[in-house]
Amino acid sequence: MKSRETLIRLRKFQVDEKRRRVAQIEGMIAEFERMGADLDREIKSEQEKVGISDPAHFAYPTYAKAANQRRENLKRSCDDLRLQLDEAKAELGEAFEELKKVELLDERDQMRERAEQNAQEQRELDSIGIMRIRDAARA
Repeated sequence: MKSRETLIRLRKFQVDEKRRRVAQIEGMIAEFERMGADLDREIKSEQEKVGISDPAHFAYPTYAKAANQRRENLKRSCDDLRLQLDEAKAELGEAFEELKKVELLDERDQMRERAEQNAQEQRELDSIGIMRIRDAARA
């Protein structure tokens, strides 16, 4: 029984680790999206200052070009993280299923042990009852 309890603790730990990983990736995606939105605002501000919004224009602001590149890099990173997030969620689902399997096995074993214990107690009570009936019959 100790090994089953250890296995349950291990599975719970694994589920918790997978949850933390999913939360971490979600946090990174949110942070990158926030940074991308900030860059969008900076790009628009820079374009408004100069009055040029066409990146192909010869006088397009260098800062806006660099910010555009950073924004695109962040978008690619977000896309990569979303793939990782999908994988992490799948792993979390698998870990949760494994935990549930072990918990169900443990619950089944506990029910079996309780049934055996109840049956043993009933046999003991039956034997006490039989002894009392014999004693009453002798008297």
